[in-house]
Amino acid sequence: MRIVLQRVRTARVRVGDEVKGEIGRGVVLLVGVGRGDGPEDAKWLAHRCAGLRIFEDDRGKMNLSLKDVGGEALVVSQFTLYGDTKKGMRPSFTEAAPPDEAQVLYGTFVEELKAEGVPVATGEFGERMLVEIENDGPVTLILEHP
Repeated sequence: MRIVLQRVRTARVRVGDEVKGEIGRGVVLLVGVGRGDGPEDAKWLAHRCAGLRIFEDDRGKMNLSLKDVGGEALVVSQFTLYGDTKKGMRPSFTEAAPPDEAQVLYGTFVEELKAEGVPVATGEFGERMLVEIENDGPVTLILEHP
């Protein structure tokens, strides 16, 4: 699994004109599922996302986690994280998991993040979405497991 994590002040995701998920202070997690990924990858990444110390303490040091600050997560499926751009000008997505498998692991990741005590909002798997992000910092990290 691959995740692009962005620390945000606010974020929301829309499908058409409908807001599907919205958060205040926290993180946006763009989640891609690759072929061969399993539940242990989702669990490990959820734990990591909840515990990464990416928020400032009272001295301005990145010393606090999402859980420490009571932050929220907006989780959005993003199969294009597995786009291969090495050949040609059109990305290949052969390393992305098939949609039915990816949806199950995406759901597992969301449930594991909730089990970590993080309030979670989501987009809608497989739909075209508009994600609005007020990036804070900016702080953007890429996480991957295995």
